[in-house]
Amino acid sequence: MYPIDFFYRAALRYPERMAIESRHESVSYAALADQVSALAGAIRKLDDEPGSMVGLCAQNSVAYIVAMLAIMAAGKVWVPLNYRSTPTEIRRITTVIKPSIIIQDSYGSALTDGLENVHIINTDDIPLLIEQFTGLHLPEAIRSDDDIQAIKFTGGTTGMPKGVMQPYRAWVAVIINQIHGWKITTNDKFVICAPISHGTGTYVLPVLAQGGCLVLSESAEAADIVHAFREQKGTMTFMPPTLIYKLIAAAKSEKDFPCLRLLIYGGAGMPAEKIARAQDFFGNVLATTYGQTEAPQIATLIGPETLAQPQYRASVGQVSWFTDIAIVDQQQHRLPPNKTGEIVIRGDLVMTGYWRLPEKTAETIKNGWLHTGDVGFIDEKGFLFIKDRIRDVIITGGFNVYPIDVENVLSQHVGVYESAVFGITDEKWGESVNAAVQLRADSAVTADELKRLVREKLGPVHTPKNIYFFASLPRSPVGKVLKKTIQKLVLAGMQDTTETRQL
Repeated sequence: MYPIDFFYRAALRYPERMAIESRHESVSYAALADQVSALAGAIRKLDDEPGSMVGLCAQNSVAYIVAMLAIMAAGKVWVPLNYRSTPTEIRRITTVIKPSIIIQDSYGSALTDGLENVHIINTDDIPLLIEQFTGLHLPEAIRSDDDIQAIKFTGGTTGMPKGVMQPYRAWVAVIINQIHGWKITTNDKFVICAPISHGTGTYVLPVLAQGGCLVLSESAEAADIVHAFREQKGTMTFMPPTLIYKLIAAAKSEKDFPCLRLLIYGGAGMPAEKIARAQDFFGNVLATTYGQTEAPQIATLIGPETLAQPQYRASVGQVSWFTDIAIVDQQQHRLPPNKTGEIVIRGDLVMTGYWRLPEKTAETIKNGWLHTGDVGFIDEKGFLFIKDRIRDVIITGGFNVYPIDVENVLSQHVGVYESAVFGITDEKWGESVNAAVQLRADSAVTADELKRLVREKLGPVHTPKNIYFFASLPRSPVGKVLKKTIQKLVLAGMQDTTETRQL
């Protein structure tokens, strides 16, 4: 069974139900199935080679969802391209994968300069293609479980891009685990507010498979998201923590979310104190998952009932179906409960490798285990607790300092909106602990005050040597705080301050 089959089966069961809803249009399952099949026919007309690459570079929209599903229905590989990236950065990716087709919003030839034999489909032209190819019968493109369904690129903006090859089996595992873990039904209305090209995309097929509705927020602005929940009766969503903080600040009360049953956060960690605040505001609806692009989205999950228990607020839950998780030491030995080491994953979720990077693949997948680069431990009941990325652990004076521990303490201060803790090379200590802090509006907090708080809670080793105040912490397009960018800014000349000063 292919991932797209989950949608087509739902379209047969629920033809009259609404599959997609925005402020301006609604699309039924029957209509969506017809549109997907027609656009898939247009794609196959341009390139009938099974498993060839199709790039998709567009904002969240009905057209995006139709295109994403059509790529899969055509037996192609979906390559999401971040529309917020520059054409130069996108071309770095397209040069590596050499797509035969790119579906785009409004870039013209900017994405294809230097490439040969690339067909462009503009999203504005999709309705015409659907009209032209409606009713076309497509012969099935035969694929295997390990064939590639999607290639998603991860990593920084320098060096060779890493294309994560996500196989059909991984997508099927994600669909089943999302449905099972979140108990998705025909009554669910999933509010899409974060980019579909990123983590939100993993929820599209699970919701459609169950006859639910995808509700497109007008934008990622808090007011538009609140509207989707208040007026369009959204029941569930996925978003980064930063967006949750914005919603709390913008919404009048939990009454703006009358039908919300599941608020899943991801893309970044959320301190226990922030979790408690969100639970107080929204009610018992907060949940999270753990995964990576290399093992997408739902290697573990923790639902609202368990996350409401204080002892599990720092956990990302228990392992999902079709997956095994372990903690290993540097010699690859499996560690017992409550011992900290590297998190490794195996099973259907795991990628087949990095596109045309066999050496990097061999470094990451060893004896069937995906080495995540994350540090954590599993308790005696099987709950996973993440400490940090291996490369983010600060070794200062011979002691390991996990940034998340310091960030959790900083978040307890009422004046702190968000923080990022990182190491900087130090002649005396090897590395020194540093913190970048974004304050709440109208808050007056000094660096010394925050240092005292950390010293009282964790001791001198964990106490930041320097604290830098930012008007707004640098973030990625999906809301992740960019620690490397912060480090570069600090090393470029920002100075430690004992007074509240926003930079």
